[in-house]
Amino acid sequence: MRLVIRKDFEAVSYHVAKYVKERIKEFNPTAAKPFVLGLPTGSSPIGVYRNLVKFHQAGELSFQHVITFNMDEYVGLPRDHPESYHSFMWSNVFKHVDILPENVHILDGNATDLDLECQRYEEKIAAVGGIELFLGGIGPDGHIAFNEPGSSLNSRTRVKTLAYDTIVANARFFDNDITKVPNLALTVGVATVMDAREVCIIITGAHKALALAKCIEEGVNHMWTVSAIQLHPRGMIVCDEDATLELHVKTVNYFKSIEKVHEQLIGSDNVGLQGGVRSWRGGAESTYHQ
Repeated sequence: MRLVIRKDFEAVSYHVAKYVKERIKEFNPTAAKPFVLGLPTGSSPIGVYRNLVKFHQAGELSFQHVITFNMDEYVGLPRDHPESYHSFMWSNVFKHVDILPENVHILDGNATDLDLECQRYEEKIAAVGGIELFLGGIGPDGHIAFNEPGSSLNSRTRVKTLAYDTIVANARFFDNDITKVPNLALTVGVATVMDAREVCIIITGAHKALALAKCIEEGVNHMWTVSAIQLHPRGMIVCDEDATLELHVKTVNYFKSIEKVHEQLIGSDNVGLQGGVRSWRGGAESTYHQ
C-alpha cells in the first residue's frame, strides 16, 4: 500500500486529479475498451472534480470512453433533490465534461425493489469487466462509502442503515437539521470497492487523523472499514499533513522517504504511475542526497 502525503487539501486534490488523468490517458480507452471509474461524493472529492473539469476544459482529458459507477445514493430522496448524489455528480462533474449519459451509473434510491437494484448494480459492474480505478473518501470513523463500522469486509452492494454519527455529519448538507437527513442508503460493499484493479482513497483534515492512523498502523478491522485497503495489491491513500497528526513520526518519515528515494535515487521518469520501477540507472549514476 502506498501513502502519499501532500501539504493541504488543494495539493491532495490536484495530485489525485492528475493521477486520474494520467491513468485514463495511459489506459488509452476506446469504445470497445472503456476505462471504468468508481467515484465517491461528499466533501473529499470536490477538489478532485474541480481539477478534472479544468483538465477537460483545457483539452487535456476526455471522458468520452469512460464509464462511471458511483459508490452510493440516499434512499427515498428524489433524484432531482439538490442533496441527492445524482444531483451532486451532475452539478460538479458530468455536465461539465464529455461523458456519455448512458455511461453514468448511479444507484436508484427510489427503486421499487431496492435489493434487486443492488443486485443489478453488481451485475452491471461485472458486465463491463469490473472497475479499473475506484476513488473513495472516508468518514471520521473510517467508513468507506456507507459501509459503517461493523460492516462485513466481504459485503456487496446493498441497503444500509446509516449510523447516527454519519447522519449528524451529513446534516450540514440539510440545513443542519438531522431530521431531514435520510436514514437509509444504497451503497457498494467493501468487497465491491476492493474488487477494483486499483483503489485510491482521499483523506484530509485533522478530524480524520485517527481513522488514517487506524488504517495505516493497525490491522484490518471491520470497525474501520477503510483498513481493508491493506489487503489490496494496488491500494493508495493520498492525505494532507493534518491527517497525519495521529501517525507516529517514524511512520510519516518512512512514507515520505520512499517518495524521496523514487524521485532522487531512481528518478521520477523511471517510476510508473502506480509506483513500480520501470528501469534502474545503476548506483554509480545515482544522485541521492540526504
